[in-house]
Amino acid sequence: MNLKDTAKTVAVKKALAYLDKDPETNLPKLMEWFDRFDVKGTLSRQRDAVRSVIGDRNNNWYKLIMSLWQDIDPGVRNRLLENFIINGSLIGYQKQGQNKEKYNCNIPWAILMDPTSACNLKCTGCWAAEYGNQLNLSYEEMDNIVKQGTELGTYVYLFTGGEPMVRKKDIIHLCEDHPDCIFSAFTNGTLIDGAFADEMLRVKNFIPAISIEGFEEATDGRRGHGTYRKIMCAMNILKEKKLPFGISCCYTSANAEVIGSEEYFDRMVDMGAKFAWFFTYMPVGKGAVKELMATAAQREMMYHKIREYRRTKPIFTVDFWNDGEYVGGCIAGGRSYLHINANGDIEPCAFMHYSDSNIREKTLLEAYQSPLFMGYHNNQPWNDNMLRPCPVLDNPGRLTEIVESSGAKSTDYQNLESAKEFSDKCVETAEKWAPVADRLWKKSHPGSADEESISSCSGNCAACSYSAIQPD
Repeated sequence: MNLKDTAKTVAVKKALAYLDKDPETNLPKLMEWFDRFDVKGTLSRQRDAVRSVIGDRNNNWYKLIMSLWQDIDPGVRNRLLENFIINGSLIGYQKQGQNKEKYNCNIPWAILMDPTSACNLKCTGCWAAEYGNQLNLSYEEMDNIVKQGTELGTYVYLFTGGEPMVRKKDIIHLCEDHPDCIFSAFTNGTLIDGAFADEMLRVKNFIPAISIEGFEEATDGRRGHGTYRKIMCAMNILKEKKLPFGISCCYTSANAEVIGSEEYFDRMVDMGAKFAWFFTYMPVGKGAVKELMATAAQREMMYHKIREYRRTKPIFTVDFWNDGEYVGGCIAGGRSYLHINANGDIEPCAFMHYSDSNIREKTLLEAYQSPLFMGYHNNQPWNDNMLRPCPVLDNPGRLTEIVESSGAKSTDYQNLESAKEFSDKCVETAEKWAPVADRLWKKSHPGSADEESISSCSGNCAACSYSAIQPD
């Protein structure tokens, strides 16, 4: 760490210590300090957005910020904030930018990887349910991925699977060995118990994102009888021990109305969730249940509901399909994140099971410069309408072009599915969504310029919350 980075680290730690004394009184004062620190006005837009939030104590974002001091263990809170602000953003963002320019390729903000293909559940429509305990990344391989990643500026690591908590001892070990990183996991929550929560308290840099499909009927209907109650038990343990957690929600044709309901959001906030990741169902694999794909009307409903709740509910939300307008379209292919499966295959996205690189044969940087990842780098965004960001669900055929031209192969563990076969399943859905997305885009962004649309945001969006600590 150079002197400049050391100065940033000291400044952030002092700021957090100052907040700890009296967050409600000292947060506005801290903004005055940031004004003096940002002499070039690099973060003026972000500072204005934060100031508009903290100036209104009835604002839902203000309530969420204050809840971090009311509900979360101080040691855990400060470790996560330090890692996110210092390494994940200030230092990491700069290193990513430098390496993007140096190597002329994408460098991701986060890496998603599968410790194992094993899972203790068998959920309807999930490709992992087919695989069983066939494949695993060794601890040494995961450790090496993190070491390579941090060298390039990536300090955020997320686990999926399979069920990543099957490997929870190794996950905790990674947290110990890399205390400067943030780790999270998309988990069904059923393996979280008091002992594991105590380990989270000890390492202080792990946050679970618990997958939940709605209330008991919807969750058990897809994940199996009794799953919902086990999830509620896990959430209660985490809340009692003052540990942060979020939820991961896949909205389908069967549950979109429940997941988009105010009752559901209120329930998750009451349980203690601080963030919510929203995905729409993708028909991945030959055994996928195509009928579970959300309709255009349901996707539009989620578009409106999530934006409404950002103004009224104290929970941070991201919809990875409908929020493309805030991040310039698709974030996959290393642009912001990528995926490494339990066989070591480096894929552009958790939903795109194609690869031309394996971590056991190439370095991360070599993979980022491979034909498949450069295909993403050179072709994003896939559509000028940022509400149609995906190269499969919204623009079927675009992924097929990249996969075929790069020579990438299917990484499905059992039934190989070509990119064309995958894309063809999305054609009808894409055709029905296109006019809806075009109407929404033209209504909210008449200039159709991405930079213009972002600059006109009111500040109550996921992007503004994240960009508050990102330089322009």
